[in-house]
Amino acid sequence: MRQSVSSSDTILLIEDTPSLQMLYASALQRAGYAVEASGTAAEGVASFEKLRPDVVLLDLVLPDGTGLEVMQQMLARQPHTRVIVITANGSINRAVEMMRAGAHEFLVKPFDDQRLLAAVQNARRALRHRPPPAIRPEAAEPAIGARFIGASPAMKAVHDKIRSVARSMATVFITGESGTGKELCAEAVHQFSPRARGPFIALNCGAIPVDLLESEVFGHLRGSFTGAISDKQGAAAAADGGTLFLDEVCEMDLNLQTKLLRFLQTSTITPVGATRPRKVDVRIVCATNRNPLEEVRAGRFREDLYYRLHVVPIFMPPLRERGEDVIEIAEALVAEMAQEEGHAFTGLDQDVKALFRRLPWPGNVRQLINVLRNVVVLNDGPQVTRAMLPPDLLSDAGQEPAPPSAPEPVRPHGLEALAGRTLAQIERMVIEDSLRRHGDSVPKTARELDVSASTIYRKLEAWKRADAQAQGE
Repeated sequence: MRQSVSSSDTILLIEDTPSLQMLYASALQRAGYAVEASGTAAEGVASFEKLRPDVVLLDLVLPDGTGLEVMQQMLARQPHTRVIVITANGSINRAVEMMRAGAHEFLVKPFDDQRLLAAVQNARRALRHRPPPAIRPEAAEPAIGARFIGASPAMKAVHDKIRSVARSMATVFITGESGTGKELCAEAVHQFSPRARGPFIALNCGAIPVDLLESEVFGHLRGSFTGAISDKQGAAAAADGGTLFLDEVCEMDLNLQTKLLRFLQTSTITPVGATRPRKVDVRIVCATNRNPLEEVRAGRFREDLYYRLHVVPIFMPPLRERGEDVIEIAEALVAEMAQEEGHAFTGLDQDVKALFRRLPWPGNVRQLINVLRNVVVLNDGPQVTRAMLPPDLLSDAGQEPAPPSAPEPVRPHGLEALAGRTLAQIERMVIEDSLRRHGDSVPKTARELDVSASTIYRKLEAWKRADAQAQGE
């Protein structure tokens, strides 16, 4: 089963039970990872010295030593190593001790393949986003790493605020349009903080159904509700010793906002179905693309929770206000994507640079990434030219960003088309009509209807599941 590998991209697995070793290694290999497996502490340390892997899966109890001893040796030789501790349910306290000693995360047996792969992906992502002093990570994934490139005054102000607030325990509230890099900003706050060795757990409050959100945040016990077939650790517990990032926090249900406020006041969580609270040590960073104060005034967000969270605000500027940053980001993206695709791009020609400076970029860096990925996949270099750009982008050239127009009446035949329909059916008609008029653009539809894009995506996914279920009946 053991592979002969020598790259730091290899996952080192140290597990003394042969059946579990084979199970974990197989799951990782199916996901495309190279794996080196060891069964003892001595063997694991020797493999570490040979490979110097960036990610290690380490059993807490080994026949010739403890996981803590092995981890301390590894971190002494290579401090940036991300160690994921594997532990049994009765040893969680010891796993938490290892987190405080430098482990990145821990997994409680038994866990499924999805949980294992998620832990590895989180560890690799944390490695990519170890920002140096200039907050300019060497990102292997341009959709994330390139967002913080830029030396515009607006971004320098963001960098300065991150450095100032990161060392404190103050709650950070990040605002800005979709696609501006709010999660990367949260990760930078975490990585610059004393909690950098702890976990960074991100939870999108707008992408989780309301009836499951409490369980996702605080966890649940087996049998606490229909479908709860096992205990589940919530995001707050998983972030113990680190940072919990609540994205789209203004989408959170009002009842759950009350529980979040209690959590912030007491630093305790009570999983669904539990009777005793548990103490956790978590720093909160949250984000929204809405105006949180307007949400308070509209009664959709608790005022007391707002003042509890809105301690240090950070505004992520839209791409159109970042001057030459758009060119620097674009050229970095083109270089990274060309390397991934094996194409010979070297940058942008002068005509494209001038065009990019004029465009309003309503989707911000996320839109820029999408445009350049299309160009690099469908063309070859040496430079990106205007002829290579998607036609819909060219139609926006020279236009200034404008406020969304008022929604048009629902087509087909006015109000009579709504007769006999439920409110849910009317809502779907309105959203789908807006999507058709905007060429299936979710961001444009969201702006027209004054809702978040995540709300549209969530409804589309729910309708897709419902349609599939109806067809299967």
